[in-house]
Amino acid sequence: MTQAAAPVRRRPTLGTSAPARGVRRTISAYVALTKPRIVLLLLVTTVPAMILAARGLPSVALIAATLFGGTLSAGGANAINQYVDRDIDRIMLRTRRRPLPSRRIAPPRALAFGLALGAAGFVFLWLFTNLLAAALATAAMAFYVFVYTIWLKRRSPQNIVIGGAAGAAPALVGWAAATGRVGWPAVVLFAIVFVWTPPHFWALSLRYRADYEEAGVPMLPVVAGEAVTVRQILVYSVVLVATSLLLIPIGHVGLLYAVAAVILGAWFVLGALRLRSQPTTPRAVALFHLSIAYLALLFAAVGVDVLIRFGP
Repeated sequence: MTQAAAPVRRRPTLGTSAPARGVRRTISAYVALTKPRIVLLLLVTTVPAMILAARGLPSVALIAATLFGGTLSAGGANAINQYVDRDIDRIMLRTRRRPLPSRRIAPPRALAFGLALGAAGFVFLWLFTNLLAAALATAAMAFYVFVYTIWLKRRSPQNIVIGGAAGAAPALVGWAAATGRVGWPAVVLFAIVFVWTPPHFWALSLRYRADYEEAGVPMLPVVAGEAVTVRQILVYSVVLVATSLLLIPIGHVGLLYAVAAVILGAWFVLGALRLRSQPTTPRAVALFHLSIAYLALLFAAVGVDVLIRFGP
């Protein structure tokens, strides 16, 4: 007769406890509500605006305060945006895994979180920068929520054109934080991001056209078709390059920026031309990623140009 095998005692595994994992998942969900990648892209435009305004590098404390306050305001706007859009986010494949459609966060908590971030952003910027910067950041938040998300997004194919003003505001906030006012170079920086937003977002909406159609969101590819969209992308790309060159006489930037603006502009327009000649999904996605690199490099050129000519 064979003896029964002795029960194997499993050693306890080392790792994160279930409560700790739950806390980590909750924190991750709240961070996702703020759309951190979008916030990071917005902040890329803030620091070069501050450098150009100050004709040098502002204090590290001022830069940090402006970025943190701007992050709070932008994150609050994005959280409220997801609260308002939770019904269509549940329909679209691209957004189904967001915290509200996936039910990781209850809608009232998401709304309260967004409002709290927005209020904290205003107070923080007021205390550590100035009232104008705080007011501009809060106005951009309100514009994004009420004008773009609630009013335009589900009603007009011009939603992203007009709504782009909210994403362009960090350049104004950065300038105001550094100087206490808004100058014409800041307006040009604002205009660059404003004109950049439609071709950037329309390229993405070509990729997710079926999603927007299913959700009933009148993005340009849905209501006007592919041919019109790629033509509009090209038109806005050309206007974008012309707008970027306005910074040379108005912002008194130097040769480095001028060369960068021409080269980067040619790169952007070439990408738009390639999409126009062959409007495929891979080329739309490629232009979307190109547009992100374009904006980051163009604004980096602003900062580097100033620091080389005037020093830190």
